[in-house]
Amino acid sequence: MGQGHRPARRDRRPRNPERLRGRGRRRCALRARRRRRRNHRHRHRRPALWRPRLRLQGSGRPLLVVRQLRPVGGTRRRMNLFPDTAADANDWTTRQVEPVDGIRIGIGGWTYVPWRDNFYPKGLVQRRELEYASRHLSCIEINGTYYGAQKPSTYAKWRDETPEGFVFSAKAPMRIMQSKALAKTGPQVEDFIGGISTLGDRLGPLLWQFDAGLKLERVSFQAFCELLPREADGRALRHVLDVRDAGFIDADFIALARTHGFATVFTDSPEHPSFADVTAGFVYARLMRSRSDIATGYPAGELAAWAARARLWAGGGEPGDLPKIVDDAAPATPREVFIQFISAAKERNPAAAMALQAKLARG
Repeated sequence: MGQGHRPARRDRRPRNPERLRGRGRRRCALRARRRRRRNHRHRHRRPALWRPRLRLQGSGRPLLVVRQLRPVGGTRRRMNLFPDTAADANDWTTRQVEPVDGIRIGIGGWTYVPWRDNFYPKGLVQRRELEYASRHLSCIEINGTYYGAQKPSTYAKWRDETPEGFVFSAKAPMRIMQSKALAKTGPQVEDFIGGISTLGDRLGPLLWQFDAGLKLERVSFQAFCELLPREADGRALRHVLDVRDAGFIDADFIALARTHGFATVFTDSPEHPSFADVTAGFVYARLMRSRSDIATGYPAGELAAWAARARLWAGGGEPGDLPKIVDDAAPATPREVFIQFISAAKERNPAAAMALQAKLARG
């Protein structure tokens, strides 16, 4: 008999009926265990949830059963499964914040846990936070790009979640800004700009932040400035230099920025160089003095002062109460102004931005 051959049924040995009978008794013994009775099955569910079932009929689709969860205690009010519809009287999805005389007010980023208590409405899911923030502010500085460039599909998603007229500024990746050979970062610069240009008309200034402690060399820095492209996908690019090495900030630096048409950051902070020389056709300011004990981050008087400075910048003038490196006047032409509330008491920054925005709108 070959290997693997099974004998015909008539050639097989009959099974021992005694063994079968014993196995049957063992099985019956197992099945004969007393089952635990589960009366009142609803008591075994989670006690704090009430589960009505709603049946929604879609056209040409099978019935869909949706379970709705809510606390049992208190009045049983009907829950709204779709709160962000046009029927909602307080609907924010159609909002759009226009810049006031070319002045845009914003914050750094849009994902921050404390903002879920004092800025975002209660119950707003995290994936819709950008959608909400972009309808209450006119610009946002993207912080995440500093830690790593995103995929073009991510930029496209951000673009589509924001309303017309909204603008992002973005920090360049850390791997570029901390390079010891700035003059050789051309491929990384092209890669970053090639991806972020997917934002299209939502793309605003690109922020190149050189942290304190980095040793900058004049020749290498000048070569780096020449690497930065002036346009991408047919759109003009605007570049902002944020150099935090106080020893590097001098008249030559201001002249270099003006030669290339790059803006320099006015940083309202005691920790970083603070100067208000206008070097481009737009102004970029980062305000970093918000206080946690003030609901709007800044006192009303300080917000009024910043509103006045923003109007001076936008109209082609320069505030006389801010420090400068070079004592000369920039061309008196209208400018676009970006004011971002960054760091400090970060939980107050959205309130500070909206308060300044309201002051500008009132005139």
